Amino acid sequence: MPYPDIRPRRLRRNAAVRRLVAETRVAPSDLVVPMFVKEGLTEPRPVASMPGVVQHSRESLRKAAVEAVQAGVGGIMLFGVPEQRDATGSAGVYPAGILNVAIRDVVSEVGDATVVMSDLCLDEFTSHGHCGLLTPGGEVDNDATLAAYAEMAVAQAAAGVGVVGPSGMMDGQVGVVRRALDAAGHQDVAVLAYAVKYASAFFGPFRDAVESALEGDRRTYQQDPANLRESLREVELDVAEGADMVMVKPALPYLDVVAAVRATVDVPVAAYQVSGEYAMVEAAAANGWVDRERVMLETLTSIRRAGAQIILTYWAVEAAGLLREGY
Repeated sequence: MPYPDIRPRRLRRNAAVRRLVAETRVAPSDLVVPMFVKEGLTEPRPVASMPGVVQHSRESLRKAAVEAVQAGVGGIMLFGVPEQRDATGSAGVYPAGILNVAIRDVVSEVGDATVVMSDLCLDEFTSHGHCGLLTPGGEVDNDATLAAYAEMAVAQAAAGVGVVGPSGMMDGQVGVVRRALDAAGHQDVAVLAYAVKYASAFFGPFRDAVESALEGDRRTYQQDPANLRESLREVELDVAEGADMVMVKPALPYLDVVAAVRATVDVPVAAYQVSGEYAMVEAAAANGWVDRERVMLETLTSIRRAGAQIILTYWAVEAAGLLREGY
């Protein structure tokens, strides 16, 4: 029987044609690199479970920030690792605390050349490793934690941060942070809400990076991996409370959630390619089981295709270089 000569392969015949018709593109400016800075270090310290990732000293953080800017990445997300922790996470609030000092260091080094962001959570700073303050019975006290987040947000804004990322999954956290920032005269500081953060096993290597002291788990406040509609409700609440951007974390196991969030809101959507996602690829590549660079860019493309226009990834600087080279 006659048939039309329809050949989709014509548009795949070489790299130039494939670039021309590509439906999804990842740019260096879409990428945000998370960086860890540890109080008291004099040189970078490798994170064993995350090959290529380090805990920075203040000096190496400055240099890494400049390298990120030169690579063209869209932003830097800072995490602090203090020498001393206590039950209330007070090191996260002190102006001289490592995260607030690191914000000042990076802002003074790169200025407005990239977006300087900071994690706004207590888990790195508490002796128990939870994201909030605990009741005498050992449960996370949502409302007491909100007051701490408000204080922490103002401290980070005073240090010069451009975007705060409340990540503790406390009910009402975005509204409290927004009101605190505005009341302190920091109306221009944006809020990237960790609106969808699952109680995920993919966070494991991150806890090495921040030397987490977590006792128990976070299932009473982070979300159940089985739920999607609940996630959309969380997103809508955060937007209503004043979130400028919303984020899904982790990314790859939840691409359906990323797509659903993108279809629900009209603010920018981010996704965090977390430590476990990174470590799995690095381990497979070290064993020669996958092509590391191709898998790296394929995963980033899939997250972008799902609807995230901002991607937090530990590969940000390296991926930006590959993208500029047309890899």
